[in-house]
Amino acid sequence: MIERIYSELKVGDKGYIEKTITETDVYLYAGITGDFSWLHVNEERAKKGHFKTRIVHGMLLAGLISNVVGNQMPGAGTIYESQNLRFLKPCYINDTVKAQTEVIELMERGRVKLRTTCYNQKGELLVDGEAVVIPPRKHVILEEGGEGNE
Repeated sequence: MIERIYSELKVGDKGYIEKTITETDVYLYAGITGDFSWLHVNEERAKKGHFKTRIVHGMLLAGLISNVVGNQMPGAGTIYESQNLRFLKPCYINDTVKAQTEVIELMERGRVKLRTTCYNQKGELLVDGEAVVIPPRKHVILEEGGEGNE
């Protein structure tokens, strides 16, 4: 597990994860949230809609960004303060998504501004946004055989 504290971060630092979004992922997300819109779960109805097929929930993609924030960049112990998102293109079932964060500003009071994005396997920008997060001020993950660093 990655844990970067505020003092270790610099503008330009990046983290990402990649995931192929399956039909199972869409149905699990629908079950958790209760969002069973035909856009996501009814192929026959979706064929008559704007995208001509089912699309992945936009907020499922936002969850991938949250994964990066909490596990990669900045990492464990990071607290979300705010997030804005623009959904630019649809994500389809079986697309492989790269969710990424990039440090764009080190702010006062230990806050960090991140650019948050999701790209598909074609390199198309699906989601673009910014987040303000609060990474830990000191290490709390125990090192092997010792205490966390201060």
